[in-house]
Amino acid sequence: MSHLYAIADLHLSFGIEEGNKDMDLFGGPWVGHADRLKAAWLKLVQEEDTVIIAGDISWALKLDQAMADLDFIDGLPGRKILVRGNHDLWWSSMKKMRGLFGSISFIQNDSLELEDCVVCGSRGWICPGEPEYSESGDRKIYERELLRLEMSLSDASKCGKPIIAALHYPPRNRYSEPSGFSDLIEKYGARTCVFGHLHGQQAFRNAPEGLIDGVYYRLVSLDRLGAVPLRIL
Repeated sequence: MSHLYAIADLHLSFGIEEGNKDMDLFGGPWVGHADRLKAAWLKLVQEEDTVIIAGDISWALKLDQAMADLDFIDGLPGRKILVRGNHDLWWSSMKKMRGLFGSISFIQNDSLELEDCVVCGSRGWICPGEPEYSESGDRKIYERELLRLEMSLSDASKCGKPIIAALHYPPRNRYSEPSGFSDLIEKYGARTCVFGHLHGQQAFRNAPEGLIDGVYYRLVSLDRLGAVPLRIL
């Protein structure tokens, strides 16, 4: 039997001159995080399993610089489904990325059908109601990401299987208020939504988690999970 796992915010930097030590500066759960992630992954994930990586995958600025980090991910067991995060500046066109690695699939405006479900998603953006959200600075990006998510959800809905949505940003604000993202997730009947982006104990406490309006939300940032991929299906 195959399993589905999720994790976000790997923040790898193998292709950068400073190596993988940048995140060590943050201390705590980030010290040696790549080694701990690998150890946990090897213990949990089998070749027949799938792992969703919900954004902030690499600190690289260009695709060629990110290849070392993608090589690291490709070398781990299982199939991997990647969604873009706000720090994934290396993320290039689907034409360039698809087919680079046999075990890695990239989702953008589409979905990926698995044996028991279908996975879709988008980067997302800051939701209205967050203190840092501004109509002038964020509305245009927010609406563009809504279009991307709807394309992905629409594609996922065609196969008739349970939908798992993966976003990088939380699809609801810190008060768990609905947004365009949560409205779309409910509209298309997704049963589960995983997301990352949030770090630190205060952010964890504010995360919109649990069963809300029929959807189960779960924060899967690496530091929240202790670098251990979360089994969701």
